[in-house]
Order: sequence, then structure tokens, then C-alpha cells
Amino acid sequence: MTDQGKKYRAHAIALYSGGLDSTLAILLMLKQDIKVTALFFVHNFGYVPDPDDPSETNPYTVAKKFVFDLEVIHLGEKFIDIVLEPEHGWGAHMNPCLDCKILMMREASAYMEKVGADFVVTGEVMGQRPFSQLKNQMNLVLKKSGLKGKLLRPLCAQHFSPTEPELSGLVDREQLLDIQGRGRKRQIMLAEEYGLLDYPTPAGGCLLTDKGFSNRLKDLIEHSENLSPDNIDLLKVGRHFRIDKDTKVVVGRNEKENDRLEKLVRPHHLLFDVNDIASPLALLIGPATDDNLQTAALLTARYCSARNKTAVKVTAFQNGEVFREVSVNPAVDFDHTLKAIT
Repeated sequence: MTDQGKKYRAHAIALYSGGLDSTLAILLMLKQDIKVTALFFVHNFGYVPDPDDPSETNPYTVAKKFVFDLEVIHLGEKFIDIVLEPEHGWGAHMNPCLDCKILMMREASAYMEKVGADFVVTGEVMGQRPFSQLKNQMNLVLKKSGLKGKLLRPLCAQHFSPTEPELSGLVDREQLLDIQGRGRKRQIMLAEEYGLLDYPTPAGGCLLTDKGFSNRLKDLIEHSENLSPDNIDLLKVGRHFRIDKDTKVVVGRNEKENDRLEKLVRPHHLLFDVNDIASPLALLIGPATDDNLQTAALLTARYCSARNKTAVKVTAFQNGEVFREVSVNPAVDFDHTLKAIT
């Protein structure tokens, strides 16, 4: 954490993703004796750092190693709202990257005002991301964020007009960089120079950029008015089958996913398991009609070790109690037109 006895020339609030670029932006500020408070924003569709995780890529570990403050802030319903209705549209899938960036900038601006910091720092590189880091889009984000003059992008600052902290002498502009484009050679060289030896790949940790997850989310939005944290967490587990507009079945793919499904069972769900053999668990979400029970039981049996048998007994549980036993013939009766949402 920050050295409380040290005198700093300024205080910067950094948007910190845990990736290489945002870490380097922080290190460039620390090099100029600027105090940094890094804000790590989390939401229901991404990674949440564990303070007890000792790995070198964990934001808490990085903050401790390089001596800066770290605040983890959950965006909550604000983020869900922009996923549903992004003012500036989605990216290739369900990722509202511009609106997400604007939201984080506004939150950082409010935090800056709250603690009396001097400016906000990001690890953006002009031209690196086609949807959110072209110059005109970066200028749009700046305009919408309310951070005019207070937003510093150290890795590509030389491509923009000087900001207030540069003009006032809080930041030495000569030590800021002019990186642009998608190549990362200069960043990798800088990382070696700073001793930043382990960092995540630039694939990103947001599930909204994943095609399969986005398809599941679209299906949920189309068939439900309730985009709750529980429903979002279920999208991250198993195979998902849409039976009708009111009904879905989620089937675990392995023991780890079975454990997660058990934790996500709610009173209105039915949990399916095959008796006495290795089996996935499955959740029926929707009306417990005879047809839906049969379909859920068939899906459960289809992915168990007895899938080729003509008689498999599946038990449905509700609130830990047996709801019904269903005998199915997965080898014959399974509907092969029923495809998982991917």
C-alpha cells in the first residue's frame, strides 16, 4: 500500500483492469512520485479478485508489490442497466464497451472529487481496441465522463493535447509515451524494465465478449424480465437448453459444475439426478408440467454414463425433497433436434 510517510507531488486515481497496460500506466505515475489509488471495477459478468489469492497476477498482489492503493468497487445495477440498453450500442456480442468505459470514468471522477485527488489515469492506447480506443471514441468517452482536462492517458499522451496536470507541472509530459496501435512490443519492453514479469494475456475477462455466453444472455433477456445476479450466475454454468418461452433446463458438464449448480438452486427450481450412477445434475427452470419433467429427465440421462440404456430412472428434487421419479429411455426417446444454446 501507499507509503504514508512519503511526500507525493500529486494524487492520481487510476482505472485498473489488472492487465499490462493499466499496470504500466500506474507505474509511469509512481515513477514520477505520484500517489496512485487504483480502482478495480467489478460486475456480474467478470472477474472478482480474491484478496487471499497469492498469485502474481492478482491485483492485490500487484498493488502490494509496487506500493499503490487498491479499491475494488462493484458497479451493480448500474452496469446491468447499460448491458440492457447501451446508449452507444454493443460490440461484436453483448459488450457495451463505450458505455462501460463512460460509466467507469464517471465513477472514477466522483471518487476523485470525494478524496480530493488531482486527476484520473487510464491505460488506454490509441488504436489498440477497434470498438473503444479509436481517437474519436476516446474523445467521446472524455466528453461524456465529465473529466475534461483531468483525464491522463500516460501510454499515448503524446497523441493528445496536454492535460491540466501536465500544464500545471504535476506531471512531466516528457516522461509520457506515444504508443499507438495493436502491437504490444513497447509495453512488453517496459514491463521487463519495471520488473513486471507476470501479467494476464490481453484476451480480457469480460464474459460479454464471449459469443456463447452472449447468446445465453440474449436468450435470457428475450424470455425473462428478471436479469438478476442469480440468473446471470446460472448463465456461467453447464449446457443450457430452451424448451419453450417459459422453460429452460441447465445441465452440469462435470463435478465442479454440479457443485456450482447445487449452490444456485432456488426454491422454484427442480434439481434432477440419475439414481446410483455417475450423472450430471440438471435444473428445470419453469413450469413442472409432465412434458417438461420428461424433457429434463431425458437431458439428465442423456449426459450420464447410462445414456445408451433403454431404461434410466431420474429423480427430481425440490427444496431437498423428492418431487417425482421419472423413468426415461435416453437411447431411443432423446430429441436430437434439441440443441444447447451456444
